Amino acid sequence: MSRRLRYGVAVSLDGFIAGPTGEYDWIVMDPSIDFAAMYRDYDTAVMGRKTYEVMAAMGGEQAGSMPGIEVVVFSKSLEPVKRPGFRIVPDDPVKVVKALKKKPGKDIWLFGGGALFRTLLDARLVDTVEVAVSPVLLGEGIPLLPPGARATLTLSDYKVLPKSGTVALAYSVKGGVGPAPRITYLKESKKRSKGKAKA
Repeated sequence: MSRRLRYGVAVSLDGFIAGPTGEYDWIVMDPSIDFAAMYRDYDTAVMGRKTYEVMAAMGGEQAGSMPGIEVVVFSKSLEPVKRPGFRIVPDDPVKVVKALKKKPGKDIWLFGGGALFRTLLDARLVDTVEVAVSPVLLGEGIPLLPPGARATLTLSDYKVLPKSGTVALAYSVKGGVGPAPRITYLKESKKRSKGKAKA
């Protein structure tokens, strides 16, 4: 079976994945999210230039690196870079992602941003859309998805995080490799499922 390309991102209630200048300080952090468990689903991540530049502004020399995950940044304006676990390439994202999906491995994380999501969705390469909807209205910013063709989604799972008011949603894209995985990266849901197993 082909590897899934999963678009996983936080989004404001009014549909933005970042503020007007790429800021993400509005994202509501929830203590029940187990980021280590989330990262274990992937061995590859792909992102666009703008997403990378926001990370670079925060991360210094090793910007864009994710431990245990091969990161590919698509950009025609940045200098190509290749180092262990990280590369910036000027190549066509559609061709690169098609090749990545044919290789054995874990799922591929479409880390951002919206323009890359649109390109890969239009190429019918996106298999799941997994969003954490934060209880914030930004009013303006970078949209979850720029205008383009319609896509039909099927809800696979959802979780409400009462402490933060965040709602996690997992959708399968019609025609993609599916279904979307269950949402299992929440610490509290793990405790509850262990309790049920003991009972």
